[in-house]
Amino acid sequence: MLKGFSKYTILSVLVGVLFAACLSVWFAVYSATPSGVLTFAVLNVGQGDALYIESPTGVQVLIDGGPDSSLLRELPKVMPLFDRSLDAVIATHPDQDHIAGLVDVLRRYEVGVFVEPGIPKPTATARALEEEVKERAVPKFLGRRGLVLDLGGGAQLFILFPDHDVSNLSSDSTNEGGIVARLVYGEASALLMADVPKFVEYQVTVLEGGALESDILKVGHHGSRTSTSDILLQTAKPTLAVISLGKNNKFGHPHQEVLEVLERFGIEVLRTDKERTIIFESTGETFVRK
Repeated sequence: MLKGFSKYTILSVLVGVLFAACLSVWFAVYSATPSGVLTFAVLNVGQGDALYIESPTGVQVLIDGGPDSSLLRELPKVMPLFDRSLDAVIATHPDQDHIAGLVDVLRRYEVGVFVEPGIPKPTATARALEEEVKERAVPKFLGRRGLVLDLGGGAQLFILFPDHDVSNLSSDSTNEGGIVARLVYGEASALLMADVPKFVEYQVTVLEGGALESDILKVGHHGSRTSTSDILLQTAKPTLAVISLGKNNKFGHPHQEVLEVLERFGIEVLRTDKERTIIFESTGETFVRK
């Protein structure tokens, strides 16, 4: 017998270890079981963007990471217990408020693939992210129109833009090459506009036409007047708009003009500065707020 420990103490420890092992096994089995439910969450990361998707088969995608380490606080609220891996991470464009949190994610989570538009930006944060991707040997892909991420269970993420090489964009024009994507699961869909300006919205509507129709619109550029055009709303026909932004931010987002145009189109608005993290679920018919 170990000195200083009674038989009862040793037995209790062994039971605890066995229970933890059984719990881990059952958790793995449960996690691997297709749920038939897709989760889409707009995370409360302050003045920035971070979107989380979990498919019916458990495939997990993170789009953007917010402006700081706030993402590490929010991810455990939507991911399964003990889960420290992501199948894909997408950086829509290399601005601080979209990628800073991804540096922390790469250091703490195992990431399957990394997708970016290929826009250069000479900032410390952009360099740090690039170094983490390289150091951890995460396979890197360019996000281009035509790329489709099959999430399993019938869920897909379609990359709609950019449709051209954006490596020559200046560091103050990164929004113009941001990744626009459309999440589709059965009849449910969400249009994710990154920070792209109105002229890019027009290009996307020309390319997609009626195929752009979506239940949810993740509003571009945190509700800035530079985004959310009439033509986009007329084409996408969303019933719900979600704006990711920080409370009392210095930019005045969301701009009143954007709120007015959304109201004019009869679109309900949810905001992370008021609602905090916003979670939706879908069985393939529509999105229901959790």
